[in-house]
Amino acid sequence: MASPVVSDRIWTVPNLLSMLRLLGVPLFLWLILGPQEDWWALLVLALAGLSDWLDGKIARAWDQATKLGQILDPLADRLYIFAALLGLVVRGIVPWWLMAILILRDVLILGALPLLRHFGYGPLPVNFAGKAATLCLLYAFPLLFIAGYASIVGDVARIVGWAFALWGTALYWWAGLLYAVQGLRLMDQTRRDERADHGGSRDSDPARGHGVDRSDPIAPATADGNPGAAPEGPDGPGLPDQGRTGP
Repeated sequence: MASPVVSDRIWTVPNLLSMLRLLGVPLFLWLILGPQEDWWALLVLALAGLSDWLDGKIARAWDQATKLGQILDPLADRLYIFAALLGLVVRGIVPWWLMAILILRDVLILGALPLLRHFGYGPLPVNFAGKAATLCLLYAFPLLFIAGYASIVGDVARIVGWAFALWGTALYWWAGLLYAVQGLRLMDQTRRDERADHGGSRDSDPARGHGVDRSDPIAPATADGNPGAAPEGPDGPGLPDQGRTGP
């Protein structure tokens, strides 16, 4: 299958939906921490989830995948996760260590980006574990808000919500480990390719005797044959669904 075209356009329908979703983050947080209107906050979160699904469908159907969309989509997901976590911690519904564990994982991923850029790579595409983790967490937090109400519904929501939260946290870190393994493989392959290139240059030097270039003439242009990652360049690593798929 041909790779989707990722454009530099800004004003597309999926990007506008992503921008509206980002504008909903401060509203969501205010509803949680200010008047504590949890049901309205959950409505904002549900609309954000709907727009997240919709902009991916539109981007694929109308060929409107963009570089900006690849940034806005995962950014919106992480901001909603952070806002929900902050509200739950401040209101004493979940312990602070859950928020610390999730934030630590993102800090480590962000810290690895300069190292990847040094080797010519941009952010790695979101893997399936990362998608599943985000989905679990976005299910868990609304249920944990409902768990604060004393009723049979609240009791059921507490059990299911914590199940999603713990499973999502485990998947979140598993996805991070997969990113680390993929990044280390890419960097190792780049080092080996550079050593091979230097060796081929020396062999092709007429002053050294043979004038034979031993480098592989059909070597792939990327540093790694893995289709899940591509060197950073004008196109960057693209995904058809506005960059989601994210950590």
